[in-house]
Amino acid sequence: MMTQIRTKNYQATEKIKQYVDKRLKKLDKLLDKDADAVVTLIGEKNRHRVEVTIPVNGFILRGEENHEDMMTAIDSVSDKLEKQLVRSKERFSKKGRLSVTKLPSLTDFSPVDSLHEDFVVRTKRFSSEPMSLDDAITQMDMVGHAFFAFSNEETGDINIVYRRNDGHYGLLEPDNVS
Repeated sequence: MMTQIRTKNYQATEKIKQYVDKRLKKLDKLLDKDADAVVTLIGEKNRHRVEVTIPVNGFILRGEENHEDMMTAIDSVSDKLEKQLVRSKERFSKKGRLSVTKLPSLTDFSPVDSLHEDFVVRTKRFSSEPMSLDDAITQMDMVGHAFFAFSNEETGDINIVYRRNDGHYGLLEPDNVS
């Protein structure tokens, strides 16, 4: 694995760079192809943050850890990435599919109608009584989901309200252009 190390507010010693390489080399056994990892070492007030990004066949494997000690943060993030890869392989092998690390390049992939059926794990039906956006947000919060599909009483269209990472809400509406 090729490792590119970047730093922000931190001077990476040769020892740290070698340690990053050593820890990420352990992921090679889980990755079938040569991968390039971008590691960012960030020094913050009384803490160190390590961010690792590894593009794998059109998917992005990403991990981030904070700790007072840089070596411990590196250990934690490499363990996290290893768990993600193992979980990915297990999940895909249970379903009889290829894992993220064995997927063909997405540029070589041609969509086939029968392929979509394999990806639908569960179909769920819901009542689509018209409701306002506020009611939909309330319903979403009550069921504890990150998104909620509903029939918008103003437009009559099916919309999806979702909770954003920043704590606010987003709304997906169809663009009824014919």
